[in-house]
This record gives sequence, structure tokens and C-alpha cells, in this order.
Amino acid sequence: TSNYELEFETKTGDTVYLLVNATTRRDTDGKVVGVVGVAQDVTEAKKNENAITSVARELRQLIDTANAPIFGIDAQGLVNEWNNKTAEITGF
Repeated sequence: TSNYELEFETKTGDTVYLLVNATTRRDTDGKVVGVVGVAQDVTEAKKNENAITSVARELRQLIDTANAPIFGIDAQGLVNEWNNKTAEITGF
């Protein structure tokens, strides 16, 4: 059994995403005689995922190019991320 996410273009030009679960169909001797598949329309979930990824990318670019030093600190008090301005100022 395998899962595949497939992208289709409809007659109207819309993009549809299907999550397909497919498994082989075998005869009594164990020979593959076909495939059985079930598909689920995951278009809305994929669109939401793409939108979140896009926003995250834009926010990362905004932080990286900000004209102010921005940095993150982990639970141990160590700096674990910083933007370009912080690197420029500190040399790291």
C-alpha cells in the first residue's frame, strides 16, 4: 500500500490535488493482476499549506532584511538564530 499526492489540471484550468492510496490486487497465486486505488480531494488542505508556506517565507525575508538586529534565544539562553543586520553588527 502506498500513498501518492497527485496534481491535476481540470478542463477549466483549475488545479486539483488528490491523495491516492493504492495497493496491488493479486490472484490466488500471488501474481499482480491490477491495482486498487482510493482518492481523496485534498485541494483545500494543499492550498492552505501553500499559503502558510508563502507567509512563512515572506516573514523570514522581512526579518532577514530588516534594518534592525533581530535574534532568537533558546531555553538555555543561547542565541540560535539571527538576521542579516545582527550578523553585520556582530560579525557572526
